[in-house]
This record gives sequence, C-alpha cells and structure tokens, in this order.
Amino acid sequence: MAIPELIPICHDPGYRTSTIGRYDDGQFFGCITGAFPPGYEVGSDWHLHKRWYAVLHRFNYGGYHLGSDIWCPGPGPWAEQQNDCLARWLDALPGREFCGIAIRPFKVEFEGVVFGLLTSNDFEYAEGVEVEDWAELYPNQLGFKSPWDGCYDT
Repeated sequence: MAIPELIPICHDPGYRTSTIGRYDDGQFFGCITGAFPPGYEVGSDWHLHKRWYAVLHRFNYGGYHLGSDIWCPGPGPWAEQQNDCLARWLDALPGREFCGIAIRPFKVEFEGVVFGLLTSNDFEYAEGVEVEDWAELYPNQLGFKSPWDGCYDT
C-alpha cells in the first residue's frame, strides 16, 4: 500500500504520543526526544553526549507543517527543564485537545539534527533493492507503515 498524503498518528495517553492533538489553529505534536550531535560515535560515555530536546511541531488542519519550537539546554541527562518547557508551549495552545492527528511528511534541522516525518521516498537505495513503504518520525524513531492506521513501531 502506497504512502498516504496524510499519515495518521494515534493519540496514546501515557506513552510516546500522549502530547499530540488539535488546537484552534490546527494540529500539534509535542514531545521530549533525544539525539546525538552529528558525527558522534556512540561510546561508553554516550549519556554525557546525548541531547534531550523539548519539541513542539505545529500543522494546519490539512496536515501541512507550519513551524517547530525546539529547545535543548545542552548535552547530558534529561532534565525537568525540558518537561517544563514543553508544558508551557502546550499550555499556550488555545483550544488544545489531546487526540489523534494526521500530518504530511516534513523536515526541520536544528543544531544539525533532523526532526520531522520522513518517508522511504526521502532516501536512495541500491539499484534493485525493494523497500516497503514507510514513514518515520525523527529523531523519535516512531515508525509507521501499512495499513496506515496511526499505530507505530519503535
């Protein structure tokens, strides 16, 4: 089944899609997610290098990306600062309702890290390699595929 124009994402209270939904101006996807700086090779001290980001992506009702707020206090352990930041951003969304959303693929770079919903169409593969259609939220590593019902794999 081909990648749909709008990729549904289910609201999963208490888990990785608990802070997604709709607000007066459209849809949103909020989260705390981690990523390593570009070029970092994971070693035994990985926890000192991983960066934890507060992220709020906003979309119109048609699923088009409108903008993203991304903030990180620096490398090191996940801190309450990110939770507080995300909570402030979410509280500022007028008419906020947590629920499932449907968005289109998008890509944003921040501090050299890719954030967005990329699809298998965004990558090149060796000639003759057959690839299943998929979409993945970066850097969260939430994967979506047929039957495109909003459920994700990690």
